[in-house]
Amino acid sequence: MIHSMTGYATAVRELPQGTVAIELRSVNSRFLDIQFRIAEELRAIEPQLREHLASAVRRGKVDCRIAYTPALGTQPDAALDARVLQRLARLSADVRAAIPDAQTWRISEVLHWPGVFGEDASAHAALRDSVLGLAREAINDLTATREREGAKLAGMMRERVGHMRQRLKALEPAVPAAIALYQEKIATRLREVLATGEEERIRQEIALFGVKIDVAEELSRLAAHLDEVDRVLGQGGAVGKRLDFLMQELNREANTLGSKSVSKELSDAALEFKLAIEQMREQVQNLE
Repeated sequence: MIHSMTGYATAVRELPQGTVAIELRSVNSRFLDIQFRIAEELRAIEPQLREHLASAVRRGKVDCRIAYTPALGTQPDAALDARVLQRLARLSADVRAAIPDAQTWRISEVLHWPGVFGEDASAHAALRDSVLGLAREAINDLTATREREGAKLAGMMRERVGHMRQRLKALEPAVPAAIALYQEKIATRLREVLATGEEERIRQEIALFGVKIDVAEELSRLAAHLDEVDRVLGQGGAVGKRLDFLMQELNREANTLGSKSVSKELSDAALEFKLAIEQMREQVQNLE
């Protein structure tokens, strides 16, 4: 499957401990960039969340927000557990002995430490497990959204590739006639120049003729690049960077075709190709 880098997913669940709301947004980015805004009570699960997201998303900027509202009656009494505080103090002293430059605890960090109010640590573990399960559901929903968007973008690209291929096929019989007309024009010029005996002008006309006369190579490369676009789209996976390179190659051939054009039909076709390529390039920027 081909994935867009744009996606959105939400998940809300009522738990015995309170209400958890998860929101995932993803937009375009050259690399994978994951940002978190998580309630302090759930901050400990961030590494696992990052691992789950990184396994599901290869490229894009992902914003993960998790809000937690404790249920009424579940708020602990404002009584600190002295044993937990002493244990934290010992741990802090050990860390500072090993790493003198380590920062000291902030009060907000201490107050959010599991068990500091004497609550059941197993309840915190159950809450974290439930939130991780909900997060996996949200990530699956985000992936499905990106797949659907990617399928739409791939369909639009295939449609433009098909149009360009039809245009190339229609050009084939017109090229010999255009070249013949150009040959006659050059022959007329050469007869005029030969009458004057200006050798430099003769060489210029011959060189110009050599440059303009053959567009078969450009047409052939355009067709080959279009075949490769179809192949990459069919292959699936992370195709954005490969397709971006192919758009550059297609644009280069279309520009060359326009510069070597010997007829209005070829010039018009080159402009059509450039427009279609630019439209595809914009779509490619959204692909993973």
